[in-house]
Amino acid sequence: MATPKVSTVKTLVEKPGLTHIPPTYAFQTRSASDQEIPSNEAAGEPEGPIPIVDFSLLTSGTPDQRSTIIQDLRNICQDWGCFMVINHGVDESLLNKILDGCREFFDLEDKEEKKEYEGKKILDTICYGTSTDGPPSEALFWRDYLRVRVHPEFHSPRKPAGFSEVLAAFSEGVRGVVRDLLGGISESLGLESSHIYRALDVESSLQLFVANFYPPCPQPELALGLPSHTDPGLLTLLMQNGINGLQLQRKGKWINANIISGAFFVQIDDHLEVTVNFSPLEMLVLLSSLLPWRLRLGF
Repeated sequence: MATPKVSTVKTLVEKPGLTHIPPTYAFQTRSASDQEIPSNEAAGEPEGPIPIVDFSLLTSGTPDQRSTIIQDLRNICQDWGCFMVINHGVDESLLNKILDGCREFFDLEDKEEKKEYEGKKILDTICYGTSTDGPPSEALFWRDYLRVRVHPEFHSPRKPAGFSEVLAAFSEGVRGVVRDLLGGISESLGLESSHIYRALDVESSLQLFVANFYPPCPQPELALGLPSHTDPGLLTLLMQNGINGLQLQRKGKWINANIISGAFFVQIDDHLEVTVNFSPLEMLVLLSSLLPWRLRLGF
C-alpha cells in the first residue's frame, strides 16, 4: 500500500479548532486484533532505575573506577540493552543550540527551503518528511522529521542561519562519545579497545542525525509518534527537550524511559546485537497534549 501524500503534522495542528485526529492517524480504530497502544499511565516502572554510566570515569577515572565502569558496561548491555550517559563532555550550550536550531528548522516559514528536502529516498543526504521514512504503515505516525547524513561526508540544510556549524560541532562531539563507548564495550568483552571500531570500520561508516518533532496531539491515546521498533546500526544516542514519551520494552512489559536532563540515552542497535550478541532495545514513542520533540543521532 502506497503512503498517501499528506501535509506535515505541524501544518495540521496549526489549523484552528483541531479537536480530533484525522482517521488516517488513528491506530485503535483498526481491527480488534491490533495491539493496543500502551499509555504513560499504564506503563510500569522498572525494578530498578535505567542504568547510568558516568562517562568521565570511563575516559579519565582511576584504574579501579575505569575497570568497574567497563565491567558494568557489559552487564548493562547484556541485561538492559540501554543506559544513560552523564558527564559525556558535550557542552550544555551546544546541546541547547542544537535543540534550538532544530526547532527553528521546523518553524521555517520559507516553505520552499524545506520543500527542497521533501519526499526523498531513505539514503538521500538530507530528507524532511512526515510519519515514517520506512515501509508504509497501516496508519500514519504523528511525527515530522529531519534526517541528515553527517558522516563520512558532512551535509546540512542551508537554513536556519548558523545551523550547519552547530550541527557539525554536535555531530563531532557525539561521534567521540560513541567511539569511547565502543572502546569500553570492546574491553568489557576481553578485546582491545579499538576492536569493534576497527573491525566494523566505524570511521568510514554512515552516521545519521535525525530530529523528530512531535506536535501536541488532541487524542494522544489513539495515535503514535513512532511504533514498536529496534534501530539499525551500532549505537543510537538520544536526547530530548525535557518532555518524556519514550517507552522501552523490559522483560515483556512497556516501561517509561525518563531521560535525565542533559544526558544521552544510549541504545544497543541491531548491528551491534549481531556483532557481539547483546540484546537490541525495542522502543516506541507515545504522544501528549504537550509539545515533546526529540533528537536521535546514531551510527
